[in-house]
Amino acid sequence: MEYCVQAWSPHLQKDIQVLEKVQRAATKIVPRLKKYSYDDRLSQLGLTTLETRRRRGDLIEAFKIMTDREDLDKNLFFQLATSGYGLRGHSLKLAVPRCRLDIRKHSFSHRVVTDWNRLPEYVVMSPSVNAFKSRLDKHWTDMGT
Repeated sequence: MEYCVQAWSPHLQKDIQVLEKVQRAATKIVPRLKKYSYDDRLSQLGLTTLETRRRRGDLIEAFKIMTDREDLDKNLFFQLATSGYGLRGHSLKLAVPRCRLDIRKHSFSHRVVTDWNRLPEYVVMSPSVNAFKSRLDKHWTDMGT
């Protein structure tokens, strides 16, 4: 299965593919799993792809910023969506920033917005970081992601 790395800069895509290749090889080291596909090996080992872990890490950091659990000004990273149109879901929807330069398109504050806005209310309104992680994992499991 080919994994999506398009949300990252072209320079970083090659590094991502190299790291994923290393993980593929590492999962083949387990003798009883050699005959299985990469996805099956990951499942058997209780692992996810590197891309999934990066997305999860981005969303956890966005949660911390949006809920003031980090000593950062959230307005430096994100702007809340102001339009009431199309704001189904949760009350912390983010505005999709416009950008002209590729370097901006691949920055944290831009790439996390779509994933964040797709989360349901019960995930975004978690009472703690650990609850957010658990709810995010459950949501992704339920969605088959």
